[in-house]
Amino acid sequence: MTRADGVVVVGNGMAGSRFVGELRDRDPAVPITVFGAEPQRPYNRVLLSNVLAGAADPEHIALVDAAWYAAHGVDARLGVEVIRVDRAARTVHASDGTVTPYGTLVLATGSTAVVPPMPGLAEGFPLGALAFRTLDDCRRISELADSARRAVVIGGGLLGIEAARGLAGRGLDVTVLHLAGHLMERQLDPAAGRVLARTLAGLGVGSRVGVGVTGVRTAGTGDDRRVTGVELDAAGEAETIGADLVVVACGVRPETALARAAGLAVGRGVIVDDELRSVADPSVRAIGECSEHRDEVYGLVAPAWEQAGILAGLLAGTDPGARFTGARQITRLKAAGIELASMGETHFGDEDDGVEVVRFTDVSRGTYKKAVIRDGRLIGAILLGETTAAGALTQLYDRAAPLPAERLSLLFPGAAGPDGGGRPAASPLRMPDAATVCQCNGVTKRRVREAWQDGARTAGDVARETRAGTGCGGCRDAVEGILGWLADQETPARPEPAAAN
Repeated sequence: MTRADGVVVVGNGMAGSRFVGELRDRDPAVPITVFGAEPQRPYNRVLLSNVLAGAADPEHIALVDAAWYAAHGVDARLGVEVIRVDRAARTVHASDGTVTPYGTLVLATGSTAVVPPMPGLAEGFPLGALAFRTLDDCRRISELADSARRAVVIGGGLLGIEAARGLAGRGLDVTVLHLAGHLMERQLDPAAGRVLARTLAGLGVGSRVGVGVTGVRTAGTGDDRRVTGVELDAAGEAETIGADLVVVACGVRPETALARAAGLAVGRGVIVDDELRSVADPSVRAIGECSEHRDEVYGLVAPAWEQAGILAGLLAGTDPGARFTGARQITRLKAAGIELASMGETHFGDEDDGVEVVRFTDVSRGTYKKAVIRDGRLIGAILLGETTAAGALTQLYDRAAPLPAERLSLLFPGAAGPDGGGRPAASPLRMPDAATVCQCNGVTKRRVREAWQDGARTAGDVARETRAGTGCGGCRDAVEGILGWLADQETPARPEPAAAN
């Protein structure tokens, strides 16, 4: 087999690195070359806020051991950017001057941060202003945070909340500015947004919604230009907030410049079919945030990893019938003091016809729970502050399964049984082996049990064996619960003391 028959992967982030691992697991011989624009080995981008807060070291969020590539015969070009694709010659041209042939090209270029073209940023980032997207961004923000006192985060979506929580964990005075009427409006309804804002306030993060940032104020000129504050429009009134650190978290867009220059079909992302082939060139595939499938661009890790597994099975020939037909989008946020799970259509309220809404709010505890039901099926849910029901709700949502008659048990497992009889909470014993414990990686209870039988005794052991918990981290409690149950099953009962004669 020649290098020209091999697979070249452009992008070594969470989608690209997962695909490389999945393909090598299935085919130990196919030549694989992977280009990564970032110099370090791939890492879990979902956990960057933990690094920013100082709760985790960069090494702790790495996805691949340093020696893995050589041990598995993968040609890894870290810190080398692909600058051009020659589809006619089936080659990629890299920034180091190399030209690499391919049989199949896999684009996993991910996405880039959106930077609004506002005064103060349009001419480039001044000192003290950064986007929050990569590990390098995280390191630079951390360095600036050491000498900063007041930070402003522009954007109150998922990335903005993660950045704000990380900065507050370093002791900074942090304010989040958000244009929409409530925080995380794509995942939360207004009531949940208000509960989240109150929770953040208790963690040292202020928030202002319904305000438009009109510019970043700076002092100095040229390379010495430095952030001094943020200008905003609040209800038609101009205002300035002082800051010596500004983090831009205004969302992301698919990175498609390379694909577009190569003449591939591009909408919001690289347009692919159910086999993840470019509709313009079957020798090119695209996965993750840079791909567009059936008019949908997925910005979460679970669909990207599902695509990686499907594509690996197709290219290795181990699963020639595999197809990607779409994925449910389930958002998880787990940062210090904040736990959130959101899925499906969450915007419906009691006044909407055709739906049933079950809701619980405890603002003082930062708890908000909501389930949206249509035709006896769960179509959306929010769990904020207390997320023990997330696993069960995810299963019901993902499978469109029938719901229990006692709706309270949806939000409070064990509060009432399916027949309303108040039976005890569902335990690992009652969880079916086919139940998915880790949604990001598709790990079932059966797989966790098998890992236990192979000697895994901690959540870390299970993660190494199955990858459970290496995505958003939201399943760690469930994994530990199963391990505890298995340990109890294995522990022999203590013998009764012998009766005295």
